[in-house]
Amino acid sequence: MLEHALLHISAGRESEFEASIRKALPIIEEADGCHGAQVRRQDEDPSIFLLLVTWTSIEAHMTFRTTPQFNEWRSLTHTFYAEAPSVTHFHEPLSH
Repeated sequence: MLEHALLHISAGRESEFEASIRKALPIIEEADGCHGAQVRRQDEDPSIFLLLVTWTSIEAHMTFRTTPQFNEWRSLTHTFYAEAPSVTHFHEPLSH
């Protein structure tokens, strides 16, 4: 399962967010059911970032959200958001 989250960062705080997300990524990557995470910055609007996290299931993601580690993740990331992230989940890639 692939989590897709668009993160709108408050203008002028992008560099701060980048430094903080570098600290936060290992937290989510160590979560049960997580198989990796990455963040990419949008070219057209540098205040928008894309978070991609691979989970074993949506349930694994939802379970992570109930842990102390999620609270640590939140403290490192959520203060930078200009609006609530848009989070959706995608199934495995379609075959050729």
